[in-house]
Parts: sequence; structure tokens; C-alpha cells
Amino acid sequence: MTTLSELLAEHTELPGAVVDHLQRVVAEWQLLADMSFADFLLWIPLPAEPGTYLCVAQARPTTASTAHPEDMVGAKVGTDDNPLLHRAVVEGRICRDENPRWHLEVPVRSEAIPVRLNGEVVAVLSRDTNLAMPRVPSPLEIAYLGSASDLCQMVADGTFPPKISEAGTNTSPRAGDGLIRLDALGLVAYASPNALSAYHRMGHASDLVGMSLAHATRALVQDPFDAAEVASRIGAALDGRHTMRMEVRARNAVVLMRALPLRPRGDAAGALVLVRDVTDLRRRDMALLSKDATIREIHHRVKNNLQTVAALLRLQARRTGIPEARRALEESVRRVNSIALVHESLSASVAERVDFDELIDRVLPAIGDGATADVRAKVRRDGSFGTLPAAMATPLVLVLTELVHNALAHAFDPGVAGEVVVKAVRSAASLEVTVADDGHGLPEGFELESSKGLGLQIVRTLLDSELGSALQVRARPGGGTEAVIKLSMRGR
Repeated sequence: MTTLSELLAEHTELPGAVVDHLQRVVAEWQLLADMSFADFLLWIPLPAEPGTYLCVAQARPTTASTAHPEDMVGAKVGTDDNPLLHRAVVEGRICRDENPRWHLEVPVRSEAIPVRLNGEVVAVLSRDTNLAMPRVPSPLEIAYLGSASDLCQMVADGTFPPKISEAGTNTSPRAGDGLIRLDALGLVAYASPNALSAYHRMGHASDLVGMSLAHATRALVQDPFDAAEVASRIGAALDGRHTMRMEVRARNAVVLMRALPLRPRGDAAGALVLVRDVTDLRRRDMALLSKDATIREIHHRVKNNLQTVAALLRLQARRTGIPEARRALEESVRRVNSIALVHESLSASVAERVDFDELIDRVLPAIGDGATADVRAKVRRDGSFGTLPAAMATPLVLVLTELVHNALAHAFDPGVAGEVVVKAVRSAASLEVTVADDGHGLPEGFELESSKGLGLQIVRTLLDSELGSALQVRARPGGGTEAVIKLSMRGR
């Protein structure tokens, strides 16, 4: 099955920030589909086919019959077939069909919701409701639809989903787990039956409607820090700030909570609190948590062992009187330390992924500090690598270490100031990395294939065997040299 990232890579050249935002929308939209009792389709305009939109993702509600029993991913529509999509993009607002349309003998009411990022419409969501099954409005349905409308307007405003929602979305409570709607004062306007059951298990005996949820929850939680934290997060949501989910323990119950601010068009409309009773699930997870801790401990020990190796090599270098041998040992220390930093990052997370921007920002200053005393060039990063899998991060950090060190060693004359820039340009399909310097340029007759330098040989080997790429070294416009690597991001 074609993934969202693969479709975006194949049909568009959207920048990485837009791709990340669309991934966040898809990560959050099951909540929208369930509360809307409707299907959601994500459409993107095709640059190569003006007036044509491609469906790149689809979500069906778990609370109602689907309006699209067929798979819509990969389908294309033109402006004439679905003018609502084009109107939403051009007008930058939610557009609704006045009359239902028939789709596969089913009456469907459609809405088009512009997806806005940094003030620009980058895609369109269609919200399609199956009208074949008449619904009797109930307090639950009214609360669901009202909350969904507010969140959809925030999508159109560009305030939902926030960047903070990237982590933990898959394990966040869903609407069916338990939903509480708060008014602008923080008082409970509606609590679903499942939400009430979760609070009853925590020790709350009465109804919640009309109560301050922050005060009610704080009174139930025994740990003072957790009690203050959950009240703070509910208050933050009421103030319009997005927060992450948190786990609350009260009596013998464990409840997962997430508070979402509701600010359509910037107006304070209260907050949405999702709750899920995970007491039994947490009991079964204890064994898995111990395994995660074991994995982190392994990464921590590997990091410590590598640092020990680096220390031994550094000690040996100091005792070596042969300059060439000393330089070789010092370069080995640098390489080992780069790998150790990757394992240090992995030891802090249960996921086998690395925040590469944070990692490279720690590596680059160390390379600059380790350069010879007569080198006055500075090293900096430009652009974002994003989050990369460990299998990609380890060889890539070694490659960049070698290229930056090579530039510092060969691009500048002694005492001459300069700059080495590591630039990253990430899209849905690829990650292009350029290591550029403003030094005196390539030596006459330089050929990469015939270069005997160990650093370049390491780079070529890692790119070929582990990253599936190749190195290009060329003259930099305006003077200097640049080394270019282009990595595929498909499936990563």
C-alpha cells in the first residue's frame, strides 16, 4: 500500500516542513473523523496538472457508516468534478455543499477544509458524511460535532495540529475512550459515559457537569506533583496552549489524559479533554517497559565502551612520537566519539530514531575545536535534517564528520579565516546535504575516484554500502569547494 510520504514524494516537491505538517494532520484526524461521524480525505493540488487534486490519505469514522467504502487513496479529481476543493483553496475558508450529492447510491454531504501552514493553504481536507442513516441528535452527538467543528476551523486557521502533537499521538486517547467538553471558564459542559466511568474508577462519585475539571482532577490525584501538573495542563489548554498527553494515577486506577485547546478563529471556546482508562493495559505493559529500559541501558553501555576506547586511543596518541601515527590515532578518536554520540542519543529514547539536528550541532563544534591551531575557519549548520532512523544516523554522522574535517584540513591556508557550512534540504522524497567551504578550492587535476585519502575512502564506502548514495565534489560558485550527498527518504 502506498504511504502518504511516498505519494507526496512521487507527485510533488513539497518542502519538508509541509510534509511534516501533513503527517501531523493525518496522525490527528481519526479524532476528527470520529467526532464528525464522517470520512476525511486529504487532497493535494498537483503542480504538473493545474486544476487537478490527488487524494493522498483517507480516514473512516469508527462512530458511523462510511461514505467511501472504496479506497480513495490515489484517486484524482478535477475542478469541474469537485469545485468545492478549489473554492476552499482559493477562498481560504471552509466551504460546504448546500445540497447533498449522491455517491455510489448513498447521499453524502461534503465540506472542504483548507489546511493552512504559516499562512498558506498547502492542502485540502474533505469531510464527507453518509446521510443514509438518519441520526437523532443526542447530547453526545452535539458535543462531538461542536468540538469537531472547532478543531476543523483551527485546521483552516493553521493552529491545529501543533508541532507538539508529533510525539505520542498514536497512543493518545480517542473520542470513544472518553470525552469531556469544557467551556471557556474551565467548567464541564459535557462528559461522555466512558469519561464518567474513568473518573468514577479514580474515585469521583458524582457527575462532572458544572464542575471545574482542574479542581476535581487535582483532588483525586494523590501525588502532589502529578496533581499540580494535570491542573496546569488543563489550564494551559484553556489559555490556548497545546500540551502533550499525560498519565494520571489515582487510587488503583491509571488514566491517560490529553487536553486540547479550542480556539476557532482565535476565539476562546474552552477545551477538549480526552481520557482513557488504561489501568489493565499498564499492568500488562510492565514487562515491555523493562525491555525498553534494557535496550536503553545497552545503548548507554555501548556509548560508555566507545568513550573508553576513545580515551585509550587518545592516551596512546599522546605517547606516540611519530607525527603521522599521532594524527591517525587522533582521527580515530574523532570517529569513535561521533559514533558514541549516536548511541548517547538512542540511550535517551525508546524509539530507534535520532534528532539529527541536535546530534550534528554537538558534533560540529567538536570537529572545529579539534582542528589544527592555525585553522581559523568556523563550522555551522544551515537547514534541518529532522528525525532520522538510527541505521541512517550512524553512517551519516561519520560521513559528515569526515567531510567537515577534510574541509578544515585542506581548504584554508594557515591563519586564514573562513567558514564551513553543513546545509540540509529535506523534502518528502530526499535529503540533500552539502558541505561547503569558502577556501581556495580544489587542487588542479583533482579526481575523486583516484583520491587516496582515508577520509574520502571511508565516506565513499559508507555512502555506497549503508546509505545507497554517492559523493559529488565540485567547485563552489563564488569560490571554494562543496561536497554533495543526496539520500532517498522513501520508507524512512
